[in-house]
Amino acid sequence: MKAIIVGGGIGGLTTALMLGARGIGCEIFEQSDTIRELGVGINTLPHAMRELASLGLLQKLDDVAIRTDQLYYLNRHGQEVWREARGVDAGHDVPQFSIHRGRLQGVIHRAVEERLGAEAIHTGCRLGAFTQDEGGVTAYFFDRAGAHIHTAHGDILIGADGIHSRVRDTLFPNEGPPCWNGLMLWRGARDWPLFLTGKSMIVAGGLNAKVVIYPIAEGSSSASRLTNWAVLVKVGEGNAPPPRKEDWSRPGRREELMPHVARFSVPYIDVKSLISATPEFYEYPTCDRDPLPYWSSGCVTVLGDAAHPMYPVGSNGASQAILDARCLADALVRAEHPRQALMEYEKKRLPMTADIVRSNRRGGPEGVIDAVEQLAPDGFDNIDNVLSYSQREAIVRGYATKAGFAAVPGLAAVRA
Repeated sequence: MKAIIVGGGIGGLTTALMLGARGIGCEIFEQSDTIRELGVGINTLPHAMRELASLGLLQKLDDVAIRTDQLYYLNRHGQEVWREARGVDAGHDVPQFSIHRGRLQGVIHRAVEERLGAEAIHTGCRLGAFTQDEGGVTAYFFDRAGAHIHTAHGDILIGADGIHSRVRDTLFPNEGPPCWNGLMLWRGARDWPLFLTGKSMIVAGGLNAKVVIYPIAEGSSSASRLTNWAVLVKVGEGNAPPPRKEDWSRPGRREELMPHVARFSVPYIDVKSLISATPEFYEYPTCDRDPLPYWSSGCVTVLGDAAHPMYPVGSNGASQAILDARCLADALVRAEHPRQALMEYEKKRLPMTADIVRSNRRGGPEGVIDAVEQLAPDGFDNIDNVLSYSQREAIVRGYATKAGFAAVPGLAAVRA
């Protein structure tokens, strides 16, 4: 069996490793001229880290990441709404990693080259079209100038080509552009003095305006960490085209960002100074797509952001792509025919990820902050008088169960 993988991001590269580990041949076709280590910080949750650990990558990731140990949810005034242990501190057998997205992709990319050979990855190849017959699927790739440069044939084709997926667009040509929810995301990272345990993550504010801060790597000294920050603010009504196209490498504008930063007060770190000291940062209009009625057609399927792009809530985007890769690889090993495997993969993963997409639109686990801020917009004296512990727990735990990373009972929650 051979798979054609369209897209060399985290989802596509992980899929290649999963297939290779099961003796299934594959080739990756990436439209960029090189596989670049782009982005800023992301979190990879224990259920996804468990899959990467099964591929022998845990130590290499440990070398370039931070093991997140605590998560704090605060209102915009800096008052604690919820706190919980994370990763191994919450009872998981593997860590939650806070990591630079490019470094995560780099570790997986190097593993693909070492195990499958550099010749398994083709860059500068844009998918133009594909055709199917009883013998499998044939894909045609073109360069930036539009010249045909490669034809690939395989038993299946996997579209791991992101929110603007060419594969998805071919399967659903009338879907239209991604859905913008009116939120703009600014992201950056800066070497900064450590705060709290040096491995803690803070989310302050609700879905309409929040700041997220966490370390993603060791710093220039033992007293500092490379600290990732993100500011998410509702700047439009949504249901309209975003003000600027989604592009993870688009530079942000300081004059647009800084007035929003003044809305937050975080007791553990000087957020304004951190962001002001960051020489360059990026902006991204947060978009998703409505869940699809199906992912697979014949010998073709989609994976990761091509299948279920979601708002950056709950640290779940990259993690769900990794889970997709494991599920698809296992289905291909078990099935008598590739088409049967794609149906099994879709049946298991589509409903779960569709549920997460919808939940992220409502705020995901961070919706606990929204609930508190709605009831006490000016702050509170006692959080339990605003929203009881059990009510807050239901919001956070409900999402963890939905997304598949619920911690060991009795170890995760910490009373304020």
